[in-house]
Amino acid sequence: MHRLIRPLTLLLLLFAVLPTASAQTELGGLIDALSTGKLKQRSGQIEAIAATGDARAVPALQALREGDLYFRKSDKKVFITQKDGKDFRLIDPLSGELAGTETKKALSKVKTNNRLRRQIDDVIGALTLLSEDPQTRIAAAATIFKTADPASLETLEAAIAQESDAEVLAAMQRARAAIVLKTDAPDSDKIEAIERLSSDGGREALPLLTAMAARSEGAVAAAAQQAVAKAERTAALWDTGQTIWYGISLGSVLLLAAIGLAVTFGVMGVINMAHGEMVMLGAYTTFVVQELIRANMPGLFDYSLAIALPLAFLVSGACGFALERGVIRFLYGRPLETLLATWGVSLILQQAIRTIFGPTNQEVGNPTWMSGAYELGGLTFTANRLWIVVFAMIVFSALFVVLKKTAFGLQMRAVTQNRKMASSMGIRTPWVDALTFALGSGIAGIAGVALSQIANVSPNLGQNYIIDSFMVVVFGGVGNLWGTLIGAMSLGIANKFLEPYAGAVLAKILILILIILFIQKRPKGLFALKGRAVEA
Repeated sequence: MHRLIRPLTLLLLLFAVLPTASAQTELGGLIDALSTGKLKQRSGQIEAIAATGDARAVPALQALREGDLYFRKSDKKVFITQKDGKDFRLIDPLSGELAGTETKKALSKVKTNNRLRRQIDDVIGALTLLSEDPQTRIAAAATIFKTADPASLETLEAAIAQESDAEVLAAMQRARAAIVLKTDAPDSDKIEAIERLSSDGGREALPLLTAMAARSEGAVAAAAQQAVAKAERTAALWDTGQTIWYGISLGSVLLLAAIGLAVTFGVMGVINMAHGEMVMLGAYTTFVVQELIRANMPGLFDYSLAIALPLAFLVSGACGFALERGVIRFLYGRPLETLLATWGVSLILQQAIRTIFGPTNQEVGNPTWMSGAYELGGLTFTANRLWIVVFAMIVFSALFVVLKKTAFGLQMRAVTQNRKMASSMGIRTPWVDALTFALGSGIAGIAGVALSQIANVSPNLGQNYIIDSFMVVVFGGVGNLWGTLIGAMSLGIANKFLEPYAGAVLAKILILILIILFIQKRPKGLFALKGRAVEA
């Protein structure tokens, strides 16, 4: 069967540049012919479709492979189908346009089997190599690289001969090298293929090279062993880079969760156990915004986070202001009572959310610009994590500017360094405390917007970050923003390097132990605030 497919696909490659006016009619007739004949005749029908060289046949062949290709009993017309309740939507296999609906009784499935599915895969690979879209050709070459089926070699070589795009050509040559290793090609060709896979085959080439080293002898085996060693060294470097990226990603999450706490804890010395619930309120604000947009203005969904950010800041900031004015201001100087009071407030907020929204996780969607992933060499960056890292840096920079360049920031720093002196200079320290607490809570709220994109939005969301936030603040230095940034990134990276050896839970325990030991040596953290009140 493969012997017949190969010359046919070569012919279609040669004549692909000569489309005729009757090509669509001919291809449509060949697709409709799938509704006739017995299963044993299906292979010849697929070969006839392949011989047209028309890549528009790919959706119909994919539907046939997946069991979604049906024909209408009344006129033997073939359609791609989609389930629509008890009926089926009919889609034209060439144009992709909707062609109405039919009941299941009016349709009959175009049958296939595993042998035909393998044939279909070969044909689809050949047809997509002819696509006008370079990305489609790259995807086809990647599929051939993974399967490394020798039956695809002649078709691939013909495609290489006429390819002009450098990126596509490189992908095709990688696929050809993977196939050559599975053939009876001369040793010189195999060594050349090994060198190509070693230089640009990436991590995916390692299993092929390892298998080649195990089953070969002489110069081929030596070349394969050298390539395996080189690939393993390269993979180890990329793995280290990926681990560092995971650590930075975790560190940015810790930074967002802790940066508001750094402000309130540093200025007022208040151990706020309800800080995690401020994060939770921001996440639920995002959920409410998205639900309203889904119900009323679905076209604005990609802007939902931009709408939720100021609202989350206001909601959490208002709650923080109310908490400071209603509870905390009566407890200054009594840290244990403040801790217990804010812990009670956190329980009240959790139960209030459970009453309003229920105890289960709520769905918060990712906008399209936060979906997918990017690749750089051997590194993979998911879009949502990448944007959260960027967002964390923006929040940090904005807060730094507020503290260093505004009158309110100057008053906050004055109160931090010497509360009595600041009060004697006319600064209304109670209102600075209240607004600082509101600012820290508001930042926690916008952190909740970001965390809603990577974590489950539930009443317990804040509890997952409160302990980590305190660890970051204490390790970096209470009230110091640079210390919070460096502490968050350091703990994130250290955690990710420990996880493969100790597991997620034990890694956190080890980090906690290391922080305790560090604090014994430097009680004020990495960066201690300077000031007479602090040093007294």
